[in-house]
Amino acid sequence: MRTLLRRLLRRPRRPWTAAAFLTAAALLASGFTVLSASGAESGCRVDYTVNQWTGGYTAQLKVTNLGPAVTSWRLTWTYAGDQQVTSAWNATVTQTGSSVVAVNTNWNGALATGGTADFGLQGTWRSSAPAPVDFALNGVSCGGTGTPPPTTAPPTSQPPTTPPPSTPPPTTPPPSADCGAAVICSGFEDQTGSTPSGAWRSTAPDCQGTGTATVDTAVAHGGGKSLRVDGRAGYCNHAFVAATADLSSVGPVMYVRMWVRHTTALPAAHVTFVSMPDSSQGGRSLRVGGQNGALQWNRETDDATLPAQSPTGVALSRPLPTGSWQCLRFAIDTSAPKLDTWLGDEQVPGLHADGVPTQDVDQQWLARTTPPRPTALRLGWESYGTGDDTLWFDDVAVGSSPIGC
Repeated sequence: MRTLLRRLLRRPRRPWTAAAFLTAAALLASGFTVLSASGAESGCRVDYTVNQWTGGYTAQLKVTNLGPAVTSWRLTWTYAGDQQVTSAWNATVTQTGSSVVAVNTNWNGALATGGTADFGLQGTWRSSAPAPVDFALNGVSCGGTGTPPPTTAPPTSQPPTTPPPSTPPPTTPPPSADCGAAVICSGFEDQTGSTPSGAWRSTAPDCQGTGTATVDTAVAHGGGKSLRVDGRAGYCNHAFVAATADLSSVGPVMYVRMWVRHTTALPAAHVTFVSMPDSSQGGRSLRVGGQNGALQWNRETDDATLPAQSPTGVALSRPLPTGSWQCLRFAIDTSAPKLDTWLGDEQVPGLHADGVPTQDVDQQWLARTTPPRPTALRLGWESYGTGDDTLWFDDVAVGSSPIGC
């Protein structure tokens, strides 16, 4: 100890003040060790998952704290492309040039060792949008890197300018795909001919024209059969297959899962491929379909849509990809005017209603406060103007518990 102090005092380059001398002596006497930040082990991991379309994107970030517990966090990164953050949820996100800073909210700041926090953001881009790779948590570099973005068709020609709904996307693992105890759990394997029978029957809710619905043995998601609907444009060409199961007691939240495949992109005009008679509307339908090229909900009584059909509202929905099987799930609260929609395991921001008004999303939807009460399920095609399509449905389930893909 004395030898070290004599060496410090003999250093010629910088004179020591009394305060500096006392500080050094105190540190040496106590046995403390001072480490630089650059010598610290990587203290975090970041999973960056992005859904990207031409001119826009959303990103979901999961931060895992690998270091000591913290009571607040600040995540930083740099965009190598020309991405611009326009909104965020579950964190306060600011951007200066290409540098981005995300700070916790007042309820998700505490992270134990191994603890995680999830947040999301939405933004625009023009020429390139590579995933960032230089994340740092509270100044300490993270080991994780972003994942390459899947490219999807643009839901609208204009980028979104308002944040998604305030309720965060689900952070729990997706529910099981097993639907054995559900009221409806069908892969159409029990069908014996080309005409739907047994638990399913062909129907035309309003009028019937040239649309058809058959059991298909050539295209299937699981097993060897599916339901095929050849939908035609024009109001009277409705073609549906209805489940005979009574859904009036399913709840209080009704969970619906189906795999759907179709051939033609959703048109600008209004179309429907899921129709549910709703006793709260006097038997009129709660409908899932598309408009302006993106998925939407529609309420037959007042023609309200979710999201609103503004460019910003449509941008918060998603197109229904063609030529591949897609898992479509939704949850309908029968005790409150709330619902959620997932395409795969992604919650669709524009197809979410939580009772809290969100601009360009649910202005029309919340005008009606009576909770929905679907009593049956119909799958098919209903076009109110232009729009032919061929669709297949398979592995359909409806129950009172969440059903995964």
